[in-house]
Amino acid sequence: MSKNLVIIPTYNEIENIRLIIEAVFDRKTDFHVLVVDDGSPDGTGAEVKKLQSEHAGKIHLIEREGKQGLGTAYIAGFKYGLEKGYEFIFEMDADFSHPVEALEPMLELVQSGQADMCVGSRYVKGGDIRNWSWDRLVLSYGASVYVRLMTSLGVKDPTAGFVCYHRRVLEKMNLNAITFIGYAFQIEMKYYAKQLGFKIKEYPITFIDRKLGTSKMNMSIVNEGVFGVLKMRRRNYSEF
Repeated sequence: MSKNLVIIPTYNEIENIRLIIEAVFDRKTDFHVLVVDDGSPDGTGAEVKKLQSEHAGKIHLIEREGKQGLGTAYIAGFKYGLEKGYEFIFEMDADFSHPVEALEPMLELVQSGQADMCVGSRYVKGGDIRNWSWDRLVLSYGASVYVRLMTSLGVKDPTAGFVCYHRRVLEKMNLNAITFIGYAFQIEMKYYAKQLGFKIKEYPITFIDRKLGTSKMNMSIVNEGVFGVLKMRRRNYSEF
């Protein structure tokens, strides 16, 4: 069995799901995929079931009722990955904004012990963003600066959603104590890991905005990120 699990949360990703799973399987390294689907009305879950018959034992599916949020999808995925014995567990989007070719170098940084957690980063040297409007660029970069100033996290891309964890990081966390469900979830996971003393490294990626499907970004997610950081500062995660 593979030691490597890529978790892909989905809601209405019928245009992308087959393509992204096949792209992951095209890598030289053996990866398994777990799709956590929030009852996509477009048939994303049904398409994953078709793929399961084509790739026996390599694709797993958690089907949930209705949109429950990114954070809860990943928490469900983490618990599944730990229960099934995976050693290296990834977060990755379905829409190709996260480059599949970065899976192996990110994995190597964690496998080799250089990091306990590796973040695919847009804001370190060599990182880039393509096909975003100027206002979205300003919002994203401004959010990263705000989080760094407020938390002293030391991660240049704290809202990044492309991450490789060694299982020891997730095992030490109380996953039921994670409170945020949107992009603040990504900040919280990094902040929690840092509080527990784990080493986080960033690997440069080029983030390319989705070509197919619809973005899930909205103002409630942005607001959660802004005010969530203030709540995080008041919590002592090392006590959970």
